Amino acid sequence: MRLMTSAKHSSLLVPALVKIGLITTVLGLLSACSGGDMSDLQQYLRAEKAKPPGRIAPVPEFKSYEIVHYEANDLRDPFMRFEADAEIVATTTSGIPGPDLNRNRETLESFPLDTLRFVGHLSMDGQEWAIITSPDRMVHRVRAGNYVGTNFGKIVAVTENRLLIDEVVADGRGGWIEREAALSLIE
Repeated sequence: MRLMTSAKHSSLLVPALVKIGLITTVLGLLSACSGGDMSDLQQYLRAEKAKPPGRIAPVPEFKSYEIVHYEANDLRDPFMRFEADAEIVATTTSGIPGPDLNRNRETLESFPLDTLRFVGHLSMDGQEWAIITSPDRMVHRVRAGNYVGTNFGKIVAVTENRLLIDEVVADGRGGWIEREAALSLIE
């Protein structure tokens, strides 16, 4: 066999060597799987076949149930509110009208009240203003009558060191509850 030294001929030689190596590996693996001592496997199979066959459990007996006729004429309608529940709703609902959901929401109503920071007070032309920073690091000027927070909070009063807010929150029974909140000046 003649030794090929050119690049063209050596590139043909590499794939042939790879094929030969692959074929040798596959044949080696196949020969490892064949033959061998399998007497322990055959002995186990003979022992399992020699065991007597098992019994199948009988089908269980089902009891027949007594038929009971349901008469609901004298019972309350399950889709109507129970009288006791109606009394609880009447006592917990304070009669406060809900917030105006059709009004345009102000910028500071998109942030929870606890994320707003009251950082300054300003008095201009007899009007008291509060300087508030929002979580997005924007500075806002608000006064009494503006809305803040996600619970329909309306600013009631602005003082030098406090911002008083009335919030209207759902009471969980279809009504609304009014509660007071405040923001204190951060120094």
